[in-house]
This record gives sequence, structure tokens and C-alpha cells, in this order.
Amino acid sequence: MYQIFDLLFEQYSQYDNVDIVLEITGVIFGLLSVWFSKNNNILVYPTGMISTSIFIYLLYKWILLGDMLINGYYFIMSIYGWYVWTKKENNIVTPISRVSLKEKKIAFLIFIFSIIFVYGVYNYFDRWNSISAYIDNFTTAIFFVGMWLMAKRKIENWIFWIIGDIISVPLYFYKGLTFTSLQYFIFTFIAIAGYYSWKKTLNKTPQVVLK
Repeated sequence: MYQIFDLLFEQYSQYDNVDIVLEITGVIFGLLSVWFSKNNNILVYPTGMISTSIFIYLLYKWILLGDMLINGYYFIMSIYGWYVWTKKENNIVTPISRVSLKEKKIAFLIFIFSIIFVYGVYNYFDRWNSISAYIDNFTTAIFFVGMWLMAKRKIENWIFWIIGDIISVPLYFYKGLTFTSLQYFIFTFIAIAGYYSWKKTLNKTPQVVLK
């Protein structure tokens, strides 16, 4: 039992207590954000912004650049998503919908751009020193697309979250961030539930979702 505990949390003996508390706090608000997203609730954005702010600081301190970029992008897209989700036409908020052909093309361009962008950043800081850097590049692109689709209230966002979350569970454990790894493990199940929850309301109009 103690061996399992040491395997999961031994690395935290090298961390500052403040950083451990911050990571746990960021995880809690991250879980709240995904839960609110599953329920199609506008609180996804303020809770998500608190979580991403904490992780931007921690990931910068721990020199995990790809992850820091993801969270910085989350923060910016949260502002945009908050606006889109509260925007009303004929007193009806932006509804859940499926991606159009044009949006598929934009999503593909976002994916390619993020691959190139992160590659450039990692080259500049000479961070291609482990397999995790290459996986970071791929997951960053996945999450960039997922966040954009969520801000647009497209149901396909959940597919990207599920794929990215599954990859992130072992990735963050490898990086020594066990609490964050557990967060993504829980994220995976919430994302699956979120997909089916959004699917049920996809064809309902008008949608009263801002509670």
C-alpha cells in the first residue's frame, strides 16, 4: 500500500507546499469547470479561468511550456466563449449545434497552426529533450481545437476533449503531476457524460441554459 502511495506522490516531497495547494486548487476548479460545461452552464468559464490562471503560473515555474500555452489559450478562449454563450438573438442564447463544413476547415487549420506554433516555441527554448515534448505538441493541438469548438457551442468539442484527456492521464503522471493526472482521468468520464448530455439537448429550441 505504501509502495503505491510513494509511486503516486513521492515526487511531491520536492515541491513547495504552496505549489501543492495551488495545484489541488487548480484541479478542483478545473473539475468544476468541466462539470458546468457538461451541464451546459455558463459557470464553465469563470471557474475555468481561475483554474487556468493557477496552472499558467505553476507550469511556467516548472518549465512545462506546452502545457502553459494550452492554459493561456484556454484563458483567452474562455473570454470569447463567455461572450458567445451569453450572446442572444431574439432573446435566445447561442444554441448547441454541430460543426459546419466551414468550421471543420477552420478546426483543421487551428490544429495545424498549433502544431507549428508549439514546435517553434519548443525549438526556441530547446525543449525537445523527451518523448513527452512530442506528445505535448499533439495534445496541445487537440485541446486548442476542443476549446474553440466548446466556445462555439459545438457538440464535437467533447470528442476532442475525450481523446486529449485519455492521452493526458499517463502524460501528466510521467511528468510527476499526479493530482493533475487524476484530474484528467476524471475529466475523461465527465467528457463522455457531457457528450451524451449535449446530444439530448441538441435539437431542443429555444434553449434556456443560462442558470
